[in-house]
Amino acid sequence: MAELLREIYPQTGRARILGITGPPGAGKSTLVSQLAGVYRAAGERVGIVAVDPSSPFSGGAILGDRIRMGDLYTDPGVFIRSMATRGALGGLSRATIDAVDVLDAAGFGVVLIETVGVGQDEVDIVKAADSIAVVVVPGLGDDVQALKAGILEIADLFVVNKSDREGADRTVAELSMSLDFTTPVSGWRPPIVKAVATKKEGIDLVRDGLDAHWKHLKATGEDHERRRKRAAARLRGLLELKFFEEVEADRSRPDGLEEAIDRVAERRIDPYAAADRLFRRFKQR
Repeated sequence: MAELLREIYPQTGRARILGITGPPGAGKSTLVSQLAGVYRAAGERVGIVAVDPSSPFSGGAILGDRIRMGDLYTDPGVFIRSMATRGALGGLSRATIDAVDVLDAAGFGVVLIETVGVGQDEVDIVKAADSIAVVVVPGLGDDVQALKAGILEIADLFVVNKSDREGADRTVAELSMSLDFTTPVSGWRPPIVKAVATKKEGIDLVRDGLDAHWKHLKATGEDHERRRKRAAARLRGLLELKFFEEVEADRSRPDGLEEAIDRVAERRIDPYAAADRLFRRFKQR
């Protein structure tokens, strides 16, 4: 993959990357499918990267998004790539951004990323997307409280899906009150729209909200700053991965990771000292 990315990277940076995230059962896949249809109707080629959770026991994943998006997978202007989290936290697979780059270089004007059903601190979508829609539904208890610890801060748009259910207006009101206590980033206050994705209701409003945010990013120059922050996060992640691979490669050698683990477990050395020792060893190479 690294060799391929070296070849295609100069052709990336043209696509709009839209993240769709939210708790399990919010209807993200249906919303993504309908939103892709709206962009296709406008003449855009649409790429979809859908991330499913991996089993902590077998490592497998169902990857059922092609089935849930049955109306799209035969469309030559749509490419759907399902991938497992592969043990990564944060709602995304480590390979998600690489897949987005491939779709970007291939000429897809809009790339939709659907994360796994995320919790309070799984917000890695900010490292991949230009605009982020957080999908919530009424009737999940204290909806907003479940978001306050992390997801609330990353939303550029809130979608109250399944808004034909009782409590939709209350959810909108709670989100609006929560936003009253936050400071808008670059002057942008995330809109709150209601939708019923299964009935194709409100999808145009979702698209309009995302398009408005894109125009705001361009007008304020925030698009460049966001992409720079994402580049920094990506480089840090790759550096961490490379260092860990180096440590793993020498784990069975004398004074390697295995010996460090034994020493920490036997209380002969503290974890900080062990990590520092391993780091200094590889730094001297």
